[in-house]
Amino acid sequence: MNAFAPETGLLPGFSDPVAQSQKTFRAVLEATSRPGTIVSAPALPLAPAPLNPVAAALVLALVDYETPLWLDPACRQPAVVEYLRFHCGCPLVDDPAQAAFALVVDAQTMPPLSAFHLGSDEYPDRSTTLIIQVPNLDGGDNWRLKGPGIRDQAILSAGHLPAAFKSWVQDNHLLFPRGVDLLFAAPAQLAGLPRSTLLEG
Repeated sequence: MNAFAPETGLLPGFSDPVAQSQKTFRAVLEATSRPGTIVSAPALPLAPAPLNPVAAALVLALVDYETPLWLDPACRQPAVVEYLRFHCGCPLVDDPAQAAFALVVDAQTMPPLSAFHLGSDEYPDRSTTLIIQVPNLDGGDNWRLKGPGIRDQAILSAGHLPAAFKSWVQDNHLLFPRGVDLLFAAPAQLAGLPRSTLLEG
C-alpha cells in the first residue's frame, strides 16, 4: 500500500514494501545487537514533516495494524497521522503506557522513559520500543556503553536529547529484563540502545 495519492497529497511509503521492510528490519537487528554502532539506513522513503526519512522507514518496517503507536505532540500533524494510518493501519493511542511503539520527533519535550510500557516480569518483551528522532548521532555527549553485543565498550553521542535523558537510560537498565528499548533515527542513519545496555558514567 504505497501508491501516491495526488488528490490528497499523501506521500508514498516504500517503493518495494516487502524488500525494503526486510532490509530495514535487518538494519534494526544490527543496531540493537551491536549497541552504539551507527548503521546506515538501507531505505529512505519520502516522509511528511516533521518526520525524517529514517524515522518513517522504521515505522513502516516495524508497525502494522496490530501495533498500538504513540506519537508525541510535535508528531501529531494531520499529514503524519494520515501517512501512518494509510501505510501502517496502526491504532494511535493517547497514553504512552499503552504503546507497543512510540515515535518521538521532539526529544526535548518527551516524557521520561518510565511513562512508557515497561513490560512485566512475565512478559518483559511487551514493553514499548521508542523511535527517537535526532539531528545527528555524533553531536551530543559521549556515552560509554557496555553490555551484550559490545566488545570492551562503545561510544554513542546522539544529539538534542533532554538533560535528564542519561539518568532515564540508567534507571531503565536497572529494570532489566523489564524496560524499554530505544532506536535513534538520524536523517540517514540509526543506532540502537536496548535495555540490556549499561550506560557508564
